[in-house]
Amino acid sequence: MSENKVYGFITVRTSSTRLPNKCLLPLGNNSVIEHVIKRCLSYGVEPIVCTTSDPSDDIIKQISNKLNVKCFRGSKINKLKRWADCANYYNIEYFHTVDADDPFFDGDEMKISINKLKEGNYDIVSPTISSSNGGASVGYSLKSKIVSEAVKNTNNLTDTEMIESFLNDIDNLKIHNLQESVIRPPKVRLTLDYEEDYLLLKVIVQILGENISRNKIDCLFVDNPDLSKINWFRNQEWKEKQNSKINK
Repeated sequence: MSENKVYGFITVRTSSTRLPNKCLLPLGNNSVIEHVIKRCLSYGVEPIVCTTSDPSDDIIKQISNKLNVKCFRGSKINKLKRWADCANYYNIEYFHTVDADDPFFDGDEMKISINKLKEGNYDIVSPTISSSNGGASVGYSLKSKIVSEAVKNTNNLTDTEMIESFLNDIDNLKIHNLQESVIRPPKVRLTLDYEEDYLLLKVIVQILGENISRNKIDCLFVDNPDLSKINWFRNQEWKEKQNSKINK
């Protein structure tokens, strides 16, 4: 496929536990997954929906078909292998990860990340600190051959949700940590894991609409800092759960 395109691998499955079927929840006039797909398209990013081969995710395939975007189905547990197999199937050299849990990602920041990967000949460009801390503005830019290398000794039952531990095992890895492209308002949690997260996302849509820039969202929180109180208290619990998975 074309090297000039920006490919966004949308990682999604319906088998969420804390908030069941969260990718199918309504967000404005769309479901969450539809919103994420359309947001990619609005930024000129070609979305490829990466879901699982489990029958529970047949609905994801149906939504992808309805929106006329590519859908790859692979391992339910091994997320890295799903990405590697998808990149191999479509002959893609570089891609950016788009988590369906992060419906208000910053497409401009995504492009900065993927360009940094290519221009610096990096293997990985990691998200900004604010994004990793719950801001959910940008994912990982990855060289496909590095992902394939990371899963060589895994199988479909290997849990690779915490991808860093698998990628960091590769020798001579070239990693760049993406710097903040703008000053983000503090204590803003825009990832979707809890009921309170969903409530905040709906409030944003009610106030600003659906297809809005990340800058407008940032301004909303600067002008209305109490909005963060809706779900920020969940962030510590979320981070502790993330760290417990890393330390397993």
